Amino acid sequence: MKTPSRIEPLVADGLVDAVLRQLMSGKEAMVYVVQCGEELRCAKVYKEANKRGFHKAADYTEGRKVKNSRQARAMAKGSRYGRQEQEAAWQHAEVDALRLLAAAGVRVPTPYDFHEGVLLMGLVTDEDGEPAPRLNDVVLSEDDARRYHADLVRQVVRMLCAGIVHGDLSEYNVLVDRDGPVIIDLPQAVDAAANNNARAMLERDVDNLAAYFGQFAPELRDTEYGKEIWSLYESGRLQPDSELTGVFNAEDRLADLEEVMQIIEAARKEEAARQAGRVAAGNA
Repeated sequence: MKTPSRIEPLVADGLVDAVLRQLMSGKEAMVYVVQCGEELRCAKVYKEANKRGFHKAADYTEGRKVKNSRQARAMAKGSRYGRQEQEAAWQHAEVDALRLLAAAGVRVPTPYDFHEGVLLMGLVTDEDGEPAPRLNDVVLSEDDARRYHADLVRQVVRMLCAGIVHGDLSEYNVLVDRDGPVIIDLPQAVDAAANNNARAMLERDVDNLAAYFGQFAPELRDTEYGKEIWSLYESGRLQPDSELTGVFNAEDRLADLEEVMQIIEAARKEEAARQAGRVAAGNA
């Protein structure tokens, strides 16, 4: 096929040898299968901001770090330069997230290069070497649904341990290769510690999984893994291999909060006593 203009610079730089076909067109990007030497890879071409279907970017970009204060001021003012920098930051977020998550053991496509708004990454394939199907296109048995659900919940935990929440996870953002689910589409990924919406997004991601897999294994609809995972994370107890039950007891969380408040109050009293001792010593 004819090389899209946005991919031409990658061909000129020797990163891509040929564009074979369009793989998909989504709300954020166009994805093509490309030839890179002896390998097939994906080239994800991001759409311009005014052509994207993602309308709540502010919720996702909260807390993201920027290069410098000049960039931050420009983005806040909404100047032309600021909009360009904001768009670049949005695109780079997926590259950064993929690299971080791959290092953390999360099953995501391998990122290879990012050039002028085009992300070059590994092509996720099925057993026949063809592009892997999306989860929503796979017919699942009850056992497969339970297995895939457990796998993805564990991936969500690993992501959160790496400080990231997907923010838009559903059956449409998961591919299924020969080894199971692979999470894709991460330009909206949020910093769990810096974004005030992170908890709600994580719980929504997990609830989306429960609702989808619950069509095949109904008991999954009654699980509360999202609340359980966030509670462990918030208390500093979440680990990649943390044992999960899918049950969340709000009373346990209230008890934990009460214990924290008792510790704070004890520390306050101790400091007040220390200050009183200093005053008494000074008046002696």
